[in-house]
Amino acid sequence: MISRPIYIEQLKNFINKPQIKIITGIRRSGKSTVLRLLKEALLSSGVREDQLISVNFESFAFSEFTSAQKLYQYVKEKIQQDKKSYLLLDEIQEVDGWEKAVNSFLVDFNTDIYITGSNSHLLSSELATYLAGRYVEIPVFTLSFREFLDFRNHYFPEEETKINSFTAYLRMGGFPVIHTVNYDEETAYKVVRDIYSSVILRDTVQRYKIREVELLERVIRYAFDNIGNPFSGKNVADYFKNQQRKTDINTIYNYLHALEGAFILYRVPRYDIKGKEILKTQEKFYASDVSLVYATMGYRDRMISGILENIVFLELKRRGFQVYIGKLDNKEIDFIAEKHGEKIYIQVAFKLESKQTVEREFSPLLAVEDHYPKYVVTMDDFWQDSIEGVRHLYIADFLLSDSL
Repeated sequence: MISRPIYIEQLKNFINKPQIKIITGIRRSGKSTVLRLLKEALLSSGVREDQLISVNFESFAFSEFTSAQKLYQYVKEKIQQDKKSYLLLDEIQEVDGWEKAVNSFLVDFNTDIYITGSNSHLLSSELATYLAGRYVEIPVFTLSFREFLDFRNHYFPEEETKINSFTAYLRMGGFPVIHTVNYDEETAYKVVRDIYSSVILRDTVQRYKIREVELLERVIRYAFDNIGNPFSGKNVADYFKNQQRKTDINTIYNYLHALEGAFILYRVPRYDIKGKEILKTQEKFYASDVSLVYATMGYRDRMISGILENIVFLELKRRGFQVYIGKLDNKEIDFIAEKHGEKIYIQVAFKLESKQTVEREFSPLLAVEDHYPKYVVTMDDFWQDSIEGVRHLYIADFLLSDSL
């Protein structure tokens, strides 16, 4: 089992703290592994085995726990009243009324609680009602480029150049299961399609009682086909209308809301740099892993710029940034990322192949009049220059940088 320290270190900061720790993310992103790694860390810190109560609600062994009452009774029988108990509850959303049981664990026993879930809206809505102010969310993403290299070095220790490694990451994505076996692309995409189908069925169609599954699939394909492009419900409705498939804007936004809840898509709002306000139109959507795009749409060279943006966006989210699309007069900046009152500005492009391309990518950043770091990130591994303080970085170097 390969460690994922970015998440374990976050969790360690909250061990024995009164908050419920909620580990969220798309199915097969590694939440269960993070929970097992946490269990190892607890045991190493001196917690005894009999203080740990672990339940995976996707296991047949716990299939009878369909209600909060049954879960509560099971935990009550396991808890030792004279010691703190550590509850590790995996895929909690499978239990009806789970939030009532978790609330009771806090009230009735001396517990430290860790739960995972594969639907953000389910967690946020119920927790806001029953556990307001008493939980912290730790999102888990598919593998970063650094984690991908760790997996490759562990399972396939033969040497690869950084360029070849990034190309493999670009084409295969970051679902951990893909990188534990030496799959070819076609087989890898088949595995990802199975993950995608499970997420669509269990965390979208069933969870939100969606009847028009074919329309949902069309919305997903439209979103994937427009990764990195400004997006509006009206554009989607007009597109479907041209295909003789009439639908209303509210339905489209409801489906997008469900897809965000299942961590298939992430919505990124636009931010007016001069007006210092978040805008309500022309947001963008990015996939939770680029392999989902390939598995449903196939690999297309014309999508490369949007795919690179997607990879950079996910890296920023992994590092805890709030991410926005930047608007400065008539110019657009791909990402403004904020954390702890600091900002970085990022433009992402395929290659700087001409003076016009260099001008197009650098000029929006040069127009921003503040002292925060600014980067142009591309697939050029040889063009390593800066212009008036705006740095150019090869994308693999950006993803591996410790200075962001």
